[in-house]
Amino acid sequence: MEKPLVSVIMPVYNGEKYIGKAIESVLAQRVPLELLVIDDCSADETELTVMRYMESGNIRYIRNKKNLGAAGSRNRGVKEACGKYVAFLDADDWWDEDKLAEQTVVMEQTGCVICSTGRELMQPDGHTTGKYIPVNERITYKDLLKHNSINCSSVLLRREDALAFPMEHDDSHEDYITWLKILRRGGFAAGINKPYLKCRLSEGGKSRNKLKSAAMTYQVYKYMGYGRLKSLLFFASYAFHGVWKYR
Repeated sequence: MEKPLVSVIMPVYNGEKYIGKAIESVLAQRVPLELLVIDDCSADETELTVMRYMESGNIRYIRNKKNLGAAGSRNRGVKEACGKYVAFLDADDWWDEDKLAEQTVVMEQTGCVICSTGRELMQPDGHTTGKYIPVNERITYKDLLKHNSINCSSVLLRREDALAFPMEHDDSHEDYITWLKILRRGGFAAGINKPYLKCRLSEGGKSRNKLKSAAMTYQVYKYMGYGRLKSLLFFASYAFHGVWKYR
Protein backbone atom coordinates (compact mmCIF):
# COMPACT_ATOMS: atom_id res chain seq x y z
CA MET A 1 0.00 0.00 0.00
CA GLU A 2 1.23 3.50 -0.83
CA LYS A 3 2.41 5.40 2.25
CA PRO A 4 -0.56 7.46 3.42
CA LEU A 5 -0.43 11.23 3.34
CA VAL A 6 -3.45 11.39 5.65
CA SER A 7 -4.52 9.11 8.48
CA VAL A 8 -8.28 9.32 9.07
CA ILE A 9 -9.29 8.52 12.65
CA MET A 10 -12.87 7.30 13.07
CA PRO A 11 -14.01 6.49 16.62
CA VAL A 12 -17.21 4.47 16.76
CA TYR A 13 -19.53 3.00 19.35
CA ASN A 14 -22.54 0.99 18.16
CA GLY A 15 -22.36 2.66 14.76
CA GLU A 16 -23.54 -0.11 12.43
CA LYS A 17 -26.42 2.04 11.16
CA TYR A 18 -24.35 4.88 9.70
CA ILE A 19 -20.67 3.90 9.56
CA GLY A 20 -20.88 2.45 6.05
CA LYS A 21 -21.62 5.84 4.52
CA ALA A 22 -18.79 7.42 6.54
CA ILE A 23 -16.30 4.79 5.36
CA GLU A 24 -17.38 5.14 1.73
CA SER A 25 -16.83 8.91 1.89
CA VAL A 26 -13.29 8.34 3.20
CA LEU A 27 -12.45 5.81 0.49
CA ALA A 28 -13.66 8.29 -2.15
CA GLN A 29 -11.06 10.91 -1.13
CA ARG A 30 -8.45 11.89 -3.72
CA VAL A 31 -5.32 11.57 -1.55
CA PRO A 32 -3.26 8.58 -0.36
CA LEU A 33 -4.74 7.67 3.00
CA GLU A 34 -5.38 5.08 5.64
CA LEU A 35 -8.53 4.77 7.72
CA LEU A 36 -8.24 3.73 11.34
CA VAL A 37 -11.60 2.64 12.76
CA ILE A 38 -11.34 2.69 16.57
CA ASP A 39 -14.20 0.56 17.91
CA ASP A 40 -14.94 1.59 21.49
CA CYS A 41 -16.41 -1.75 22.61
CA SER A 42 -19.46 -1.76 20.34
CA ALA A 43 -22.13 -4.34 21.16
CA ASP A 44 -23.86 -4.25 17.77
CA GLU A 45 -22.66 -5.36 14.32
CA THR A 46 -20.25 -2.47 13.79
CA GLU A 47 -17.32 -4.85 13.27
CA LEU A 48 -19.16 -6.88 10.63
CA THR A 49 -20.09 -3.68 8.80
CA VAL A 50 -16.47 -2.49 8.77
CA MET A 51 -15.25 -5.90 7.55
CA ARG A 52 -17.26 -5.47 4.35
CA TYR A 53 -14.87 -2.70 3.33
CA MET A 54 -11.58 -4.32 4.28
CA GLU A 55 -10.82 -5.38 0.69
CA SER A 56 -9.86 -1.77 -0.04
CA GLY A 57 -6.57 -2.53 1.71
CA ASN A 58 -6.24 0.77 3.53
CA ILE A 59 -8.51 0.24 6.52
CA ARG A 60 -7.29 -0.79 9.94
CA TYR A 61 -9.89 -1.99 12.45
CA ILE A 62 -8.81 -1.54 16.07
CA ARG A 63 -11.06 -2.59 18.95
CA ASN A 64 -10.51 -1.13 22.41
CA LYS A 65 -10.24 -3.66 25.23
CA LYS A 66 -12.16 -1.27 27.46
CA ASN A 67 -14.27 1.79 26.78
CA LEU A 68 -12.05 4.84 26.24
CA GLY A 69 -14.63 7.36 25.08
CA ALA A 70 -14.34 9.52 21.97
CA ALA A 71 -11.29 11.46 23.16
CA GLY A 72 -9.34 8.38 24.23
CA SER A 73 -10.23 6.56 21.02
CA ARG A 74 -9.06 9.48 18.88
CA ASN A 75 -5.81 9.66 20.86
CA ARG A 76 -5.22 5.95 20.32
CA GLY A 77 -5.80 6.39 16.61
CA VAL A 78 -3.30 9.25 16.43
CA LYS A 79 -0.64 7.10 18.12
CA GLU A 80 -1.26 4.27 15.63
CA ALA A 81 -1.36 6.57 12.59
CA CYS A 82 1.29 6.58 9.84
CA GLY A 83 0.32 9.68 7.84
CA LYS A 84 1.88 13.14 7.85
CA TYR A 85 -1.58 14.54 8.52
CA VAL A 86 -4.44 13.40 10.72
CA ALA A 87 -8.14 13.94 10.05
CA PHE A 88 -11.04 13.04 12.32
CA LEU A 89 -14.45 11.82 11.19
CA ASP A 90 -17.32 10.74 13.41
CA ALA A 91 -18.95 7.52 12.27
CA ASP A 92 -22.32 9.17 11.60
CA ASP A 93 -20.92 12.04 9.48
CA TRP A 94 -19.49 11.96 5.96
CA TRP A 95 -17.41 14.05 3.54
CA ASP A 96 -17.51 15.31 -0.02
CA GLU A 97 -14.82 13.63 -2.11
CA ASP A 98 -12.65 16.74 -2.61
CA LYS A 99 -12.29 17.60 1.09
CA LEU A 100 -8.89 16.16 1.97
CA ALA A 101 -7.27 17.05 -1.35
CA GLU A 102 -8.13 20.72 -0.97
CA GLN A 103 -7.20 20.77 2.70
CA THR A 104 -3.72 19.33 2.13
CA VAL A 105 -3.06 22.00 -0.50
CA VAL A 106 -4.22 24.74 1.88
CA MET A 107 -2.05 23.35 4.68
CA GLU A 108 1.03 23.44 2.46
CA GLN A 109 0.34 26.80 0.85
CA THR A 110 -0.67 28.80 3.92
CA GLY A 111 1.42 27.23 6.68
CA CYS A 112 -1.63 27.01 8.92
CA VAL A 113 -1.59 24.62 11.88
CA ILE A 114 -5.23 23.51 11.52
CA CYS A 115 -7.50 23.42 8.48
CA SER A 116 -11.27 23.13 8.85
CA THR A 117 -14.23 23.41 6.49
CA GLY A 118 -17.81 24.53 6.49
CA ARG A 119 -20.51 22.00 7.22
CA GLU A 120 -24.01 21.22 6.07
CA LEU A 121 -26.40 20.03 8.78
CA MET A 122 -28.22 16.85 7.89
CA GLN A 123 -31.32 15.14 9.27
CA PRO A 124 -30.80 11.79 11.06
CA ASP A 125 -32.07 10.08 7.89
CA GLY A 126 -29.34 11.75 5.81
CA HIS A 127 -31.48 14.38 4.09
CA THR A 128 -30.37 17.99 4.31
CA THR A 129 -31.88 20.43 6.79
CA GLY A 130 -31.06 23.27 4.41
CA LYS A 131 -28.79 24.78 7.04
CA TYR A 132 -25.13 25.55 6.32
CA ILE A 133 -22.59 26.56 8.99
CA PRO A 134 -19.82 28.67 7.40
CA VAL A 135 -16.22 29.00 8.56
CA ASN A 136 -13.89 32.01 8.38
CA GLU A 137 -10.87 31.92 6.09
CA ARG A 138 -8.52 32.67 9.00
CA ILE A 139 -9.07 31.85 12.69
CA THR A 140 -6.73 32.99 15.46
CA TYR A 141 -6.53 31.92 19.09
CA LYS A 142 -8.47 35.02 20.16
CA ASP A 143 -11.12 34.33 17.54
CA LEU A 144 -11.53 30.76 18.72
CA LEU A 145 -11.90 31.79 22.36
CA LYS A 146 -14.99 33.79 21.39
CA HIS A 147 -16.54 31.10 19.22
CA ASN A 148 -15.64 27.48 18.49
CA SER A 149 -16.10 27.51 14.73
CA ILE A 150 -13.90 24.42 14.17
CA ASN A 151 -15.90 21.21 13.94
CA CYS A 152 -13.93 18.08 14.82
CA SER A 153 -15.08 16.07 11.79
CA SER A 154 -13.88 18.86 9.48
CA VAL A 155 -10.32 19.12 10.84
CA LEU A 156 -7.00 18.31 9.20
CA LEU A 157 -3.78 18.85 11.17
CA ARG A 158 -0.25 17.51 11.34
CA ARG A 159 0.12 14.27 13.23
CA GLU A 160 2.98 15.72 15.30
CA ASP A 161 0.62 18.42 16.63
CA ALA A 162 -2.12 15.89 17.38
CA LEU A 163 0.46 13.87 19.35
CA ALA A 164 1.71 16.95 21.21
CA PHE A 165 -1.80 18.06 22.20
CA PRO A 166 -3.94 14.94 22.80
CA MET A 167 -7.63 15.34 23.53
CA GLU A 168 -8.31 15.50 27.24
CA HIS A 169 -11.24 16.23 29.57
CA ASP A 170 -13.93 14.04 28.02
CA ASP A 171 -16.41 15.72 30.39
CA SER A 172 -16.05 18.87 28.30
CA HIS A 173 -15.54 19.71 24.60
CA GLU A 174 -12.20 17.93 24.38
CA ASP A 175 -11.62 18.81 20.73
CA TYR A 176 -12.18 22.53 21.41
CA ILE A 177 -9.55 22.41 24.15
CA THR A 178 -7.05 20.80 21.76
CA TRP A 179 -7.61 23.43 19.04
CA LEU A 180 -7.16 26.20 21.62
CA LYS A 181 -3.93 24.71 22.93
CA ILE A 182 -2.50 24.38 19.42
CA LEU A 183 -3.40 27.95 18.46
CA ARG A 184 -2.20 29.36 21.78
CA ARG A 185 1.24 27.98 20.97
CA GLY A 186 1.24 29.98 17.74
CA GLY A 187 -0.03 30.03 14.17
CA PHE A 188 -3.55 30.17 12.83
CA ALA A 189 -6.30 27.94 11.55
CA ALA A 190 -7.41 28.15 7.92
CA GLY A 191 -11.01 27.68 6.94
CA ILE A 192 -12.35 26.41 3.61
CA ASN A 193 -15.82 27.87 3.37
CA LYS A 194 -17.39 24.99 1.47
CA PRO A 195 -19.81 22.35 2.83
CA TYR A 196 -17.31 19.51 2.58
CA LEU A 197 -18.58 18.04 5.87
CA LYS A 198 -22.06 16.58 6.06
CA CYS A 199 -22.88 16.64 9.77
CA ARG A 200 -25.71 14.35 10.83
CA LEU A 201 -27.82 15.66 13.69
CA SER A 202 -28.40 12.89 16.19
CA GLU A 203 -29.90 12.80 19.64
CA GLY A 204 -26.92 10.95 21.10
CA GLY A 205 -24.23 13.61 20.60
CA LYS A 206 -22.95 15.59 23.54
CA SER A 207 -23.61 18.89 21.79
CA ARG A 208 -27.27 18.20 21.08
CA ASN A 209 -28.31 19.05 24.66
CA LYS A 210 -27.90 22.82 24.54
CA LEU A 211 -27.78 23.39 28.31
CA LYS A 212 -25.26 20.60 28.82
CA SER A 213 -23.20 21.85 25.89
CA ALA A 214 -23.20 25.35 27.35
CA ALA A 215 -21.98 24.07 30.71
CA MET A 216 -19.21 22.10 29.01
CA THR A 217 -18.16 25.16 27.01
CA TYR A 218 -17.84 27.23 30.18
CA GLN A 219 -15.73 24.42 31.61
CA VAL A 220 -13.41 24.67 28.58
CA TYR A 221 -12.37 28.17 29.64
CA LYS A 222 -11.68 26.96 33.15
CA TYR A 223 -9.50 24.14 31.81
CA MET A 224 -7.61 26.71 29.73
CA GLY A 225 -6.71 28.51 32.95
CA TYR A 226 -9.03 31.52 32.78
CA GLY A 227 -10.70 33.00 35.86
CA ARG A 228 -14.42 33.45 36.38
CA LEU A 229 -14.71 36.93 34.84
CA LYS A 230 -12.90 36.15 31.59
CA SER A 231 -14.63 32.79 31.36
CA LEU A 232 -18.00 34.54 31.59
CA LEU A 233 -17.00 37.05 28.91
CA PHE A 234 -15.94 34.29 26.54
CA PHE A 235 -19.07 32.35 27.39
CA ALA A 236 -21.27 35.35 26.55
CA SER A 237 -19.69 35.48 23.08
CA TYR A 238 -20.20 31.72 22.70
CA ALA A 239 -23.87 32.07 23.63
CA PHE A 240 -24.39 34.86 21.08
CA HIS A 241 -22.83 32.82 18.29
CA GLY A 242 -24.83 29.76 19.33
CA VAL A 243 -28.11 31.64 18.98
CA TRP A 244 -27.02 32.98 15.57
CA LYS A 245 -25.86 29.57 14.32
CA TYR A 246 -29.14 27.74 15.01
CA ARG A 247 -31.53 30.65 14.44
